[in-house]
Amino acid sequence: MSHEGNLVVERRTKLGSLHSRKLRKAGIIPANVYGHHEPTASVSVSEEILTPLIHSGTRVVNLEFEGKTSKALVREVQWDTLGQKIRHVDLMRVDPNEKLTLEVHVELKGTAPGVLAGGVLDHEMRSLTVECLAIAIPDSIIIKVGHLEIGGVIHVRDVEAPPDTKILNHPELVVVQVKKHVEEDLLLAPAEGGELPEIVGRKVKEEAAEETPAKK
Repeated sequence: MSHEGNLVVERRTKLGSLHSRKLRKAGIIPANVYGHHEPTASVSVSEEILTPLIHSGTRVVNLEFEGKTSKALVREVQWDTLGQKIRHVDLMRVDPNEKLTLEVHVELKGTAPGVLAGGVLDHEMRSLTVECLAIAIPDSIIIKVGHLEIGGVIHVRDVEAPPDTKILNHPELVVVQVKKHVEEDLLLAPAEGGELPEIVGRKVKEEAAEETPAKK
């Protein structure tokens, strides 16, 4: 389940990029709070408090704003070009008993025997769309691959959802599989008629040698 944290925000009376830059230099992050049929509010939050919460994987916060406390989902975080400092954050008010639809990261656990045998692990779906309570958002969906041989496949229908969570993706979609090493197959596969495929460069050289008269 996702971690929860406490976040105190204050209303911003001055807007615009210039004022936002001044706030960031002072260690304050511009933010927006919206949702639950209430007007969107432009707010600010301490970088010192916000950054550790985000790095810890917190998705739901107890939001304190103008004397009221409510649950809010960390909906979107904007980072600088180096991905080190937060530039802006969007917070969406939620009801603890409300069900949300959102993307959750897929985490693979274990080593597939098929990979040790020379196969290639193809992780096709890096996240899954789930429906769950706002206060029960999973940090990730763990999929164990320790049983996958070459040719082994895990579909969406095979994934065990966390408690009180419903996976909404089509059940036949492939999440992860172990494939044969394609390059080796192509190099070793015989052409039609049982002969090995010709190497283009070699054929050109051989034809050139046939056309050039031998020196006496």
